[in-house]
Amino acid sequence: MILPEPIETYILNHIDEEGALLAALRRDAHVKLLLPRMVSGHLQGRILKMICRMLHPKRVLEIGTYTAYATLCMAEGLDDDALIHSIEINDEMESFVNPYLEQSPDKEKIRIHWGDAMEIIPSLNELFDLVFIDGNKRDYCAYYDVVFPFVRPGGVILADNTLWSGKVTDNETASPDKQTQGILNFNEKIKIDTRIEKVILSLRDGLTIIYKL
Repeated sequence: MILPEPIETYILNHIDEEGALLAALRRDAHVKLLLPRMVSGHLQGRILKMICRMLHPKRVLEIGTYTAYATLCMAEGLDDDALIHSIEINDEMESFVNPYLEQSPDKEKIRIHWGDAMEIIPSLNELFDLVFIDGNKRDYCAYYDVVFPFVRPGGVILADNTLWSGKVTDNETASPDKQTQGILNFNEKIKIDTRIEKVILSLRDGLTIIYKL
């Protein structure tokens, strides 16, 4: 959920800096893109890096590259022999993303795939230690179903935006839009999935951590 501005400022002033490359990317997104709030941002980026530092995943999958901000953050935390596959369906983002990837010292750890995640994931022939779902909210359940067989036991799935600006608690009699309904369906789906352990963190717009048993 959105933090009060003084609290958010205090937090950002007391954690690791995002670095010049990521700061430039974030500023560029606010100037050039229609939905800059979709960028993961400083706090979430440092958390994603920290999770990679702690888990030492060798194979990572990201569904929804967008600006590659989160991609670059996770790559920072990966070991030198690790690899992150990131999938983005909107190939119009390629001209925005590529210059920042080229400047990153971690670019050799990153593979961007342009196209439909539902088709690309099975073709990668990988078993993933960590998955970050941040694509089209309407398709979260479909992403989860297609990727689950490719996550190793003990692997972790992160799902972003699972509180969806608080819309998940709107009056049930209201007619939710398709994005909100997608998040609601996903949250209910993983709630009853006995193959996993899960917790929702009220970080930014909601981050769900899922552990595959």
